Amino acid sequence: MAPSDDHRTYTIRQLCREFGATARALRFYEDKGMLSPARKGQTRVYSARDRARLKLILRGRRIGFSLSEIQEMLDLYDRKDGNAHQMAVALRRHRAQIEALRQQREDLDAAIATAEEACAYMEQRLAESRPDLLPGGAEYHTVLSASLDDDTPLTAKG
Repeated sequence: MAPSDDHRTYTIRQLCREFGATARALRFYEDKGMLSPARKGQTRVYSARDRARLKLILRGRRIGFSLSEIQEMLDLYDRKDGNAHQMAVALRRHRAQIEALRQQREDLDAAIATAEEACAYMEQRLAESRPDLLPGGAEYHTVLSASLDDDTPLTAKG
């Protein structure tokens, strides 16, 4: 962030629009102590610091961190050490989260494969015995029944 941006302020509407967040979410993060906007009457005025924290909060949520994990990492911010401690902790947690997400992806892929195998088996069995019960089978059954009722060949009904 450029030094001139350090003193810039933002309205709740501006931040919501920029980050695709809701005003309710920003107020929630404020209630949790993660953001601390100033007040001008009833209006919330967010600082560049609040904007940066919101960006980190939303990124952390998208990655899958809990609010308490995000809060802990935000609380480690220390400009004096160039955020080295904060980054070291965040790096370890991000690496661990990457591994957890990869495992979840593998688990999902396995679950999808199992479900696809089950669907293929059931479709094969139904095709052999009750094709009218397959997805789209009701339409097939209706056309077939109509064809049989009026003795018109099915291919002629086109």
